[in-house]
Amino acid sequence: MVAALLLVLGATVILRADLLPDKKFLLLPPVNFTIKVTGLAQVLLNWEPNPDQEQRNVNLEYQVKIHAPQEDDYETKNTESKRITILHKGFSASVQTILWNDRSLLESSWVSAELKAPPGSPRTSIVNLTCITNTVASDGTHFRPYQVSLHCTWLVGEEAPEDTQYFFYYRYGSWTEECQEYSKDPLERNIACWFPRTFINSKGREWLVVHVNGSSKYVTIKPFDQLFALHSIDRVNPPMNITAVTEGTHLSIQWEKPVSAFPIHCFDYEVKIYNIRKGYFQTEKMNANTFISIIDDVSKYSVQVRAAVSSVCRTVGLWSEWSQPIYVGNDEQKPSAEWLLIVLMATICFALLIFSLLCRICHLWTKLFPPVPAPKSNIKDLFVSTNYEKTCSSETEIEVISYVEEPGFEILQDSVF
Repeated sequence: MVAALLLVLGATVILRADLLPDKKFLLLPPVNFTIKVTGLAQVLLNWEPNPDQEQRNVNLEYQVKIHAPQEDDYETKNTESKRITILHKGFSASVQTILWNDRSLLESSWVSAELKAPPGSPRTSIVNLTCITNTVASDGTHFRPYQVSLHCTWLVGEEAPEDTQYFFYYRYGSWTEECQEYSKDPLERNIACWFPRTFINSKGREWLVVHVNGSSKYVTIKPFDQLFALHSIDRVNPPMNITAVTEGTHLSIQWEKPVSAFPIHCFDYEVKIYNIRKGYFQTEKMNANTFISIIDDVSKYSVQVRAAVSSVCRTVGLWSEWSQPIYVGNDEQKPSAEWLLIVLMATICFALLIFSLLCRICHLWTKLFPPVPAPKSNIKDLFVSTNYEKTCSSETEIEVISYVEEPGFEILQDSVF
């Protein structure tokens, strides 16, 4: 019995040893390695196992190394690999056969393939390409309840001739579409594109590929590719149906989720409450669609809410715009017309007070309004003197009155009675 067990064990060891590569086992590189463009910014790497490879009961794998436009490497058991990448800078890669065992890694030599960069004069391709997506409710004629719009803008290349014309394409998944609605610069060159409806899935995780090429009579326009992750360019809609109610010192705010293909639990919110009278903000973040705050019941407030898709459902992206403000509370401030009247009256009173003080200090009142002289007759009476002369006669008395005037007065004759 023991001899039989030893025999079986020995046979197993010999069999396992035959399955493992030894020092004489040679790995050969793959053959017929090709790189083929299968779509906008998409290539297919394909190769075949070396037909001269020694056949053993082992599982061969492959190491793929991307050289350009961006270095990367990975392992695969397949004999083909699809890559999403920009192609206006060209593409090159290498592949080798590998075999792992318990102790070491066996590798073949590398085989390589390359796609040349497309032709074009330097600095003629577009620059500063930016894109924004937005979700809108379907009008009922589409099979999906929500549709995604796309808006992209760019600048003309520095060395692009004046007759250059650019053409815009996007690809999402297997769908490719050319722009039909362009915006133009003063030279009638396309500098923006608008897709009111696209085949982009707002909940999808695939790359959005954008490709822009061009034409000119004078030079070859170099094309341009760019990849966008949807979460980084998706502009979320603001929350809907916002209500704000005050009860004493309590402010209650409620709202509904934005127009979006994402369900209600996929959103984070931010509430902004602005005290108009005191001039300060209060902001709060939450994942519920209600909020209660303690406020000053003698102030007026504006309330705004914005939203973003949370990390529960997608990589965190952009916040929406703030909703339109809702006003609640009491406004203790005077109306602007009443305040203007008060300020005007105060200004007038202050001006009169300053003028009065200046008059007293500088005697302006006397200079502006000198005193009026008294009538001449009154002045003359002050200079009248009476002389009485008597004769010795008892029968008759003669009274002599004489007037004496200062120089400048009219001379009157003596009167004798």
